[in-house]
Amino acid sequence: MTILIAGGTGLLGTHLSQVLRLNGFTVAHLSRRKNLQAEYPAYLWDPEKDFVEEEAVEQAAVIINLAGAGIAAKRWTAARKKHIIESRVNSNLLLKKAILQKKEPTKIYIAASAIGYYGNRGEELLSEEASPGETGYLPKVVTEWEHAIREAATTGVRTVALRVGIVLSPHGGALEKMLLPFEFFLGIYFGDGRQWYSWIHIADLCRMFLEAIKNEKMQGFYNAVAPNPVRNKDLVMALREAIVKPALISSAPAFALRAAMGEMAEMILDGAKVSPQKIMDAGFRFDHPELLPALRDLLARRV
Repeated sequence: MTILIAGGTGLLGTHLSQVLRLNGFTVAHLSRRKNLQAEYPAYLWDPEKDFVEEEAVEQAAVIINLAGAGIAAKRWTAARKKHIIESRVNSNLLLKKAILQKKEPTKIYIAASAIGYYGNRGEELLSEEASPGETGYLPKVVTEWEHAIREAATTGVRTVALRVGIVLSPHGGALEKMLLPFEFFLGIYFGDGRQWYSWIHIADLCRMFLEAIKNEKMQGFYNAVAPNPVRNKDLVMALREAIVKPALISSAPAFALRAAMGEMAEMILDGAKVSPQKIMDAGFRFDHPELLPALRDLLARRV
């Protein structure tokens, strides 16, 4: 079975491609540059120009869409904010169109979404039935993103969307940034550190994609987070314990973060306590449900 991944060269896409291959799937990518001799053959697409190579889509029994401009890659100017939304909306709408034009039916369409959907929600425990956040930029992004995913679902293809939390990986992403201050014997939390961080080990996240492929009863939206969210300060303290290295734990004040980052500060100062109960009820079991053992496993993989 061939699986076609849009966004396959990012942090998650790279790891997921490896996992899928190890599980016996043939993996291909959609890319701005064609390279059929690459480790994972890359076919051309350009969501901005509404173009995707027919051959790539036609051979794929499963299509996974991880595509989207990096939320934290550049400062949130008006133009950047518009691009972040359009990159997610256009990619899903293009793949919807490609699925409808296929001669051979697609078995499943899986799209990434994000827990930014919920916004800053304090102590509320959030299931998939919770309403989107009412303030902030991220709920706006994800609401429009998910509208496009729902459009893709109108093709009649079984569609699964995973609302991904903070992905912890040994090779980049959030964990790498959190580790940097420890090089200087510091552990930094943000604001008062009480905001909830809903995290997930990248290996469990990849297994969720596998579960979505294999479990034909899965359909709709699922929270892709570990079952034990933690407060930001507790995450930093757990990281110090996992590293086994002395470090002073201190705060980066919220006013300073807002002055330095502008509106982007909401990414680290806001929090959401998100529940994965729905995907657990579907049969998924976590290999890394607790933070400290997950961190120790991830740090061991960095060596």
